[in-house]
Amino acid sequence: MPVDLKVPSVGESITEVFIGSWLKREGEAVEKDEPLVEVETDKATLEVPASVSGVLSEVLKQEGDSAEVGEIIARIEEGAAPAEGAGDGKAAQPQDEEPAQAPGGASTPPSEPAPAAGAEGPVVMPAAQRLLDEHDLSAGDVPASGPGGRLLKEDVQRFVAKRERKAAEPGRAPAPGVASQGAYERLEESVPMSPLRRRIAERLVDAQHTAALLTTFNEVDMSAVMALRKEYRDAFEKRYDVRLGFMSFFVKAAIDALKRFPQINAEIRDGAVLYKNYYDIGVAVSSKKGLVVPVVRNAERLSFAELESTIGDFGKRAGENKLTPEELQGGTFTISNGGVFGSLMSTPIVNPPQSGVLGMHSIQERPVAVAGQVEIRPMMYLALTYDHRIVDGREAVSFLKRIKEAIESPARMLLEV
Repeated sequence: MPVDLKVPSVGESITEVFIGSWLKREGEAVEKDEPLVEVETDKATLEVPASVSGVLSEVLKQEGDSAEVGEIIARIEEGAAPAEGAGDGKAAQPQDEEPAQAPGGASTPPSEPAPAAGAEGPVVMPAAQRLLDEHDLSAGDVPASGPGGRLLKEDVQRFVAKRERKAAEPGRAPAPGVASQGAYERLEESVPMSPLRRRIAERLVDAQHTAALLTTFNEVDMSAVMALRKEYRDAFEKRYDVRLGFMSFFVKAAIDALKRFPQINAEIRDGAVLYKNYYDIGVAVSSKKGLVVPVVRNAERLSFAELESTIGDFGKRAGENKLTPEELQGGTFTISNGGVFGSLMSTPIVNPPQSGVLGMHSIQERPVAVAGQVEIRPMMYLALTYDHRIVDGREAVSFLKRIKEAIESPARMLLEV
């Protein structure tokens, strides 16, 4: 009996998702609660498990398709057993080869269930048959790669795409040294914006429209922090099993500065300024889907090792699309490190409803004046973008100066002087 697989509720106010990677193919066995497909929301990528055990009989939504919460995206034949070889992928045919022919012209091996009477070629899954009909193809035209020699929807899609690419190729190459207008095609591809990218766009535009954003800059000598890391790096990693990076220093310095200038840790809500005595620091990390900002909760209570471990875990799970929506919500202040990509200077945009964001940048050796002498020091530009509605220039400049002082003399953070 077929059981519908529907898009589950994935969070408050989220009504639409994008289909990510299917973790199982049509015809493969699935176990109850086994992850079947990844769905992408405007905050995170989540796995949807199977509600029953059986065989994934039909996939209705492909990777990149949008779907509403509650919409049917696949069907599972409850209690059914897969064909021989299904589930481990060993029976899959190579994509670029024709299925092996059995005596009499049938493409199904003797150990597999025979096709329907009068049918030719491999066993065709329902979704694949619809595509064959749409493109006026027969099952014998398309190489099958599914378990047990089944013809999948993906097989037909690959075949059609390959045929279209061949049709777009020029008929002949131009003569050497002679440019030809028909020797190539100017191609365009329309790709729908993912929910995450649309959400990023909405929030950035909203920040520009609702806040009075201003950016102030400073530079910091990284010599003291780099020397401290070098001295204690091995002992730190041996004790805590985590590397000592720069982010924990900047999180600690930011919290120290936020305590002195609480306006930058506040937000405007219902016409009032809401001050907070806790420090949930958002740390921007890169993922395959775009920039995401998981939040380190109560960062003021965490040690250097705990901060490094938490931030490292965020970065790892962001690359695997394993962050949860709850981890990406809230935050009182954000730190973004564009320096890992080579940025020398930038003006970060505040993440509403926050009132400030700190931008870190590349460390470069530059000549600086030290006690009347020119020395080469590892320098980093810092940028603070703030909401001028509740943060004055004096507080913003002083805040950034305090971070500079804390990084250049880390003991100040411990002594709070």
